[in-house]
Amino acid sequence: MLRGLDIRDMLIIDRLELAFQPGLNVLTGETGAGKSILLDSLGFVLGWRGRAELVRAGAEQGEVTAWFDLPEDHAAHEILNAAGITTSHELILRRINTRDGRKTAWVNDRRVSGDILRALSDTLIELHGQHDDRGLLNPRGHLAMLDDFAGLDGDRLRTAWRDLSAAQRALSDAEARLTALQAEEDYLRHAVAELDALDPQPGEEAELDTRRRLMQGAEKIREDIARAAEALGLQGAEGTLTDATRWLVGAAEKAQGQLDAPLGAIERAMLELDAAQRGVADCLDGLSFNPAELEDTEERLFAIRGLARKHDVLPDALADFAADLRGRLAQLDGGSNDVATQRSAVRAAQDAYDTAADAQHKARVKAGARLDQAMLAELAPLKMDRAVFQTVISEAEPGPSGRDAVAFTVATNPGAPAGPLNKIASGGELSRFLLALKVCLTQAGSNNLTMIFDEIDRGVGGATADAVGRRLAGLAEEMQVLVVTHSPQVAALGGHHWRVEKHQKSDATTSTVVPLDAAARVDEIARMLSGDTITDAAREAAKALMG
Repeated sequence: MLRGLDIRDMLIIDRLELAFQPGLNVLTGETGAGKSILLDSLGFVLGWRGRAELVRAGAEQGEVTAWFDLPEDHAAHEILNAAGITTSHELILRRINTRDGRKTAWVNDRRVSGDILRALSDTLIELHGQHDDRGLLNPRGHLAMLDDFAGLDGDRLRTAWRDLSAAQRALSDAEARLTALQAEEDYLRHAVAELDALDPQPGEEAELDTRRRLMQGAEKIREDIARAAEALGLQGAEGTLTDATRWLVGAAEKAQGQLDAPLGAIERAMLELDAAQRGVADCLDGLSFNPAELEDTEERLFAIRGLARKHDVLPDALADFAADLRGRLAQLDGGSNDVATQRSAVRAAQDAYDTAADAQHKARVKAGARLDQAMLAELAPLKMDRAVFQTVISEAEPGPSGRDAVAFTVATNPGAPAGPLNKIASGGELSRFLLALKVCLTQAGSNNLTMIFDEIDRGVGGATADAVGRRLAGLAEEMQVLVVTHSPQVAALGGHHWRVEKHQKSDATTSTVVPLDAAARVDEIARMLSGDTITDAAREAAKALMG
């Protein structure tokens, strides 16, 4: 519920603070007094697009603040939570417009964008009038209104649509993958066969390269190593040391121990010599190879390097690359089964969506018939008993809301062609159609919105104006209603009454809003009945209207 509105330096308003009440709030005043400025200011703080020049002449900036009561189940909480704004039972909106056109907005002292303001406004305020393009006259909202009237939440249908959309995307992805794999099937099969035949292993290329280099240099170094082996053997160092040992042992008995140390050294040298001989022999054995082995090694090494260049990978990465190709080939071989599975899933999701959409369509058809009957009953007291209201449900592209398009149409007289509300009805008729429709839709359930009716009673008078007022008063029993009116019959039924006044001075024109007590209400309604000169008869008539 809208609790208050504070306006500073907007158009011809210097400073104005209003405290609204539950029920039917009535604003009256002379034409041009500034009633529309109040709506412009409220629309500004709600983020609606309106006049470009809003700042009062001579002021640096204009500012509007609006505050609302929010029940726990109010839809605004979801928007606030999504925006990271702390929620409570009170919501305060503030927006500033500088003279150079810059606009800045806050929600509960948190700076926000105009998009958030507009999203909040859809949960807070409904404006209805002859130029209503945000509410009942907008066909894009008729389907949601009918669903609200029918009590349809649409969760099952939306879930079915999400499931169907997900299944269709999965099928499309599977088909795209299969098509891409089929396009490279020949390459995959040839490459996998080639890699499997060679079966390269990580580290093998370096190992083969080392072995190849060793074999290539073996002949050159083997001759020197063989000579070294001969020099270390019996014909060389070993023989010499053996002879030396034999000669020294024979002389040791007569040397009085002086040869013991040299003999020990020779023994140790013989041990080291033996180790050297074994190492050289092992090296010679390693250098022994079949010439065909060098050819085989080079052939495999060059094959591995050739495949690596062909597939633009490192030689050590060939094994992993082969595994990846095998995986893609397996996907290709199983791709048809995957596509078949996804097509089955799409069929199942389509069946579920069709079932939910059909159920929603049947419920909408029944609700449309009920709404048409309810409108028939509401239009009669508004002196439009010959008018025909019809809820037209046509086929639309499937979507999360089903396969229906909904439009509210009217024919002002039997036999006349039906059409959209704003194209068929005249100003006064349109006002009454909108009021009747809102009454019917509101009866479907509770509503946390504040509804504003901007001169919706224009073009009607007498008993019809009284019927309009009573319908507005009936709505106000369910929710807060603000009505801007020139009709005394409507004003007389208000629970709270304000008069908009314009004051002209030599250098400025300003607009103010004055709350009216019981006596002032009588005079205001009398003025609306008789004009500038308020007579006693007009006051009595006003009292009669007020009951």
